[in-house]
Amino acid sequence: DRLPRINDATRPDTPDKICTTVPPALAFFYGGLVDRKNVLNQLFLSFICMGIVFLQWVLFGFSFAFGPPISAGFGSFKWAVLRFGEIDNDVYSPTYPLLTFAAYHGTFAIITPALISGAIVGRMKLIPYMIFIFIWTTVCYDPMANWVWGSSGWLKHLGTLDFAGGTVVHILSGVSGLVASLILGKRSDYDPHSTIDHNLPFTILGTLLLWVGWSGFNGGSANGAE
Repeated sequence: DRLPRINDATRPDTPDKICTTVPPALAFFYGGLVDRKNVLNQLFLSFICMGIVFLQWVLFGFSFAFGPPISAGFGSFKWAVLRFGEIDNDVYSPTYPLLTFAAYHGTFAIITPALISGAIVGRMKLIPYMIFIFIWTTVCYDPMANWVWGSSGWLKHLGTLDFAGGTVVHILSGVSGLVASLILGKRSDYDPHSTIDHNLPFTILGTLLLWVGWSGFNGGSANGAE
């Protein structure tokens, strides 16, 4: 009786580990395309998401996104600090622990603001960015994840299908990056004639790592490792 259980638990756990390559991949991908003076800023903007967003996700982000709903648009604090033990969930994780599901979707939450960093590199310092991504994840990402993926999400009940984050991750981060760049305005020291790629091998390495990470997104979204 235990063997199928262990096998089921490892299937979504494998993509979870694969997806953790995406923030470093974005750091290399974006870092290779920016000016030399901005490369460290870009690396930190990508990597810091793994700390700030992970903390937010554990404290209350997962509960906001997938917890027992208080309305058709928001979760609750019932699962804050991951207070659901090792239980399974008939909706989200019928054959493996809910904690595995939370860890897997935590990688989505981390990657989404990391995508925004490419639009604001050189425009925002690290500390304001840390505050921004904590608030943005709470106000923007968690509700959107609930609407599209949550059991009571209103977009889900309208028939919205989002496989591996097309809406929750990519559309949301793209629109947010555009709005953030418009609000922040042009870089104060921007010179289009002096802008050159810092390190194209960095970008190629980041692309290869992204390919690996995408396989984790697709496999995990199907509740499988393959």
